[in-house]
Amino acid sequence: MKIDNALDKHLEDLGDDHVSAAEDTPLRKDAFALSDEEKIARIRENVSEIMLTLGLDMDDDSLKGTPNRVAKMFVSEIFGGLHPKRKPNPSTFDNKYKYGEMLVEKNITLYSTCEHHLLPIVGKAHIAYISNGSVIGLSKMNRIVDYYAKRPQVQERLNIQVVRELQRALGTEDVACVMDAKHLCVNSRGIRDIESSTITAEYGGRFKEEAVKSEFLNYINIDTKF
Repeated sequence: MKIDNALDKHLEDLGDDHVSAAEDTPLRKDAFALSDEEKIARIRENVSEIMLTLGLDMDDDSLKGTPNRVAKMFVSEIFGGLHPKRKPNPSTFDNKYKYGEMLVEKNITLYSTCEHHLLPIVGKAHIAYISNGSVIGLSKMNRIVDYYAKRPQVQERLNIQVVRELQRALGTEDVACVMDAKHLCVNSRGIRDIESSTITAEYGGRFKEEAVKSEFLNYINIDTKF
């Protein structure tokens, strides 16, 4: 009981601060010991218990299928990016046309889930890189964002994970990503500020240089103060 009280006090002190020191998503070593089907069965029971605790009539036609739908959604959809078997293959190609300027893919749809309240994070990601001899298929950048977004996240970590994955795939540090997203844990609860959004950025290699960074931000129409 003392441990539980101490944990509750720590979480209360932490409040809504979105702090995460780890670059990797925190997973247990046995995270994939259960099959997807076993996870769905367990989550279905737990969701049913939550709904019963809230006083909902689980015999109602509209509600009785909800636990199974939520369980399948968690495992196969919104948290599907937890499993490495779903990681996209970031195919790269030789830069035969010797394109040496910045390549920017902007307005990539970002849909993730806040790991503190399990509420949606919705926004856009903007990615740029400078080729070091390799190029990547345009859709692969979207798929990388989607993969890392499909897990409980904090935006800072997600931003870093996307950049690191592209740096590995392209063999260059010259990768940047800016994300601008609304957090429904802020928009729909707590302060309930529906207008605010969060901007994060990760700059690697030459993108740390002010001139290169400014060029990228100009392409995506974001003020260089960010």
